[in-house]
Amino acid sequence: MSNMTELSGQHIFITGGAGFIGSSLIGKLIERNSVTVYDNFSRDSLRYKPYRDHPHLKVVQGDILDLNALKKAIQGASHIVHAAGIAGIDTVIQNPVKTMQVNMIGSANLLEAAAGLTECKRVVCFSTSEVFGQIAFRARETSHTVLGAVGEARWTYAVSKLAEEHMAYAYFKELGLPTVTVRPFNVYGPEQVGEGAIKTMVHRALLDEPIYIHGDGTQIRAWCYVDDMIDGILRCLTMKEAVGESFNIGNERTVITVYGLASTIIRVLGSKSQIFFGEKKEADIELRIPQVNKAKEMLGFSAKVDLEEGIRRTAESIKKNLEQ
Repeated sequence: MSNMTELSGQHIFITGGAGFIGSSLIGKLIERNSVTVYDNFSRDSLRYKPYRDHPHLKVVQGDILDLNALKKAIQGASHIVHAAGIAGIDTVIQNPVKTMQVNMIGSANLLEAAAGLTECKRVVCFSTSEVFGQIAFRARETSHTVLGAVGEARWTYAVSKLAEEHMAYAYFKELGLPTVTVRPFNVYGPEQVGEGAIKTMVHRALLDEPIYIHGDGTQIRAWCYVDDMIDGILRCLTMKEAVGESFNIGNERTVITVYGLASTIIRVLGSKSQIFFGEKKEADIELRIPQVNKAKEMLGFSAKVDLEEGIRRTAESIKKNLEQ
């Protein structure tokens, strides 16, 4: 990592710091900074990390909907990463009310708490590639967002995240809060908690169990390894060019169909798993490929880890957990 994106002597406050991306980010910050995690621990990826008991790490169990607790915990923070949110489409579909509350009111609380700090240098908010709707081919940051039909539970996630983006920008424009928004495109990797196609497929492939695909497997995605995502976040945290902007963070070169992904995982891991097709999920995304030119030009970002390497690294981590 370049010196440009290194932070030291700072206090980083991470909501959702026990989640997949938040907990992975801590590893890049913890040696030279103090880190506070604020999380309700509905999922816990932090427990797998070697730095979970690090002296620079403070963990606060709290709810993003509790503004007073949030304001108390955030005191003294110089940099904020807002990664707390309800995610995973199955979870979203089952809990549309909670999804909207956490992602909208929770984000409003976070921005309000950040605006009250004496010295806040950066707030990085997590949005989602879902804001581009069912078809996103080389979607740019300036592409129109698509909000899907009311009554289709999947879109409560995109709408709530888009509301967060608008709020983050408003706090920048009106109050001068140095906000940045990132839109992650299909992030995967070791210690992923909750749902995730690669995680599920790799797990089943290691056990030679059948791999199930919803629909005909022609849905297309571009997969981003978690280390690349974190590199993008660090650039947003440290580079002044990022302030007031929104960035797609993903890997344009790992484009593959869901069927192709399952076949690749089986081949790379030498698995005996067979692929079976099931019913298509409602309102699935047919095509989702980012365009990351803006992050490349403004922040010097480019994803480094190719799909097969990412699959191998993910498999190593899952294998370790299976053996324990």
